[in-house]
Amino acid sequence: MRVGVFLFHESRNPSADAQVIDEAVREAKLAEEEGMDAVFLAEHHFDGNCVYVDPPTFAAALAMATSRIKIGFAVLQTSLYHPLRIAEQISLIDNLSKGRLIVGLGRGSMVNLHEYSGYQIDPDSAQDRFEEIEQILLQSWTSEELKHQGKYWNFDVPMMLRPRPYTKPHPQILRSVASEGSISAQARQGRPVLMAAATAAGAARNVEAYRKAAREAGLSFDRIDHAIAESWVSRTVVLAPTDEEAHEVGLPYFRQMQTYRAAQSSAFEAMVAKSNAQPAPPVLCGSPESMVEDFVELARTGIGGVSIRFRTGPMPAEFSRRALQLFMRDIAPRIREVAPAPAAS
Repeated sequence: MRVGVFLFHESRNPSADAQVIDEAVREAKLAEEEGMDAVFLAEHHFDGNCVYVDPPTFAAALAMATSRIKIGFAVLQTSLYHPLRIAEQISLIDNLSKGRLIVGLGRGSMVNLHEYSGYQIDPDSAQDRFEEIEQILLQSWTSEELKHQGKYWNFDVPMMLRPRPYTKPHPQILRSVASEGSISAQARQGRPVLMAAATAAGAARNVEAYRKAAREAGLSFDRIDHAIAESWVSRTVVLAPTDEEAHEVGLPYFRQMQTYRAAQSSAFEAMVAKSNAQPAPPVLCGSPESMVEDFVELARTGIGGVSIRFRTGPMPAEFSRRALQLFMRDIAPRIREVAPAPAAS
């Protein structure tokens, strides 16, 4: 199983933005130094929930600051972009990184509607825009002319998009899935996905839903195994040397993140209330010894990679950096040696 870090650094005070952005760069470099396989980037605007805001620009910076680690989007809020502009940006970053991109696409958040307001996009159009933009991305990277007639964009340019992608025919594209219906839709096409799961059991249910839909669509077991092995699951953890420190020092940072975001969005507030009503903590919290078995069970599902958000809320950089190092020392070796169950089982 591949392992990655999910950089989702919050900054509530604008005066701290520069410092937190620097800390995010240092955490990406630490992930590469510690042997992680990928670094994933989020996207949120205007509210401080994701300090670097613009993942393509930040990915270009990381391409220059690192040399080996893959750089992924988890995800681009695709409906907020002009398709040709983002096609150019992704192609450029693919060249700068020498083919290290993982292009995770999603329609955009239905929780933070202020992002649509700021970009003057009707949120009800987000899914249609997303579908059309993905089509344009693939066309622009593989065709010699820029021609498209659609619902939102129409253009006829007798030239090709430049620069051409470094990766042939184009960078890897993964779609974000958040429901059984969206999982099944991608499974029927045999497409790898990006998903979120708080527990290994939740991830296992998602993977089984994927396998079931793929089998019903007539996909071969080998193709199913390959698609799942190219997929990633994202998780948030509060990790410390002892259970006591994780719960008493680390977990309050996560709770503060929930409170901050809930104050900005009634939809997020409802999600927090639902998760906090459950008997178990809403996030995996504890020492490496407490959570390693859950990660082992996750690896057994066959999903190819896990990206972990170590830093939440106003957590100090030192706390999340130590957590990353603990994970790579005590958990990563265990999950990298797990043999996943094949689809045929």
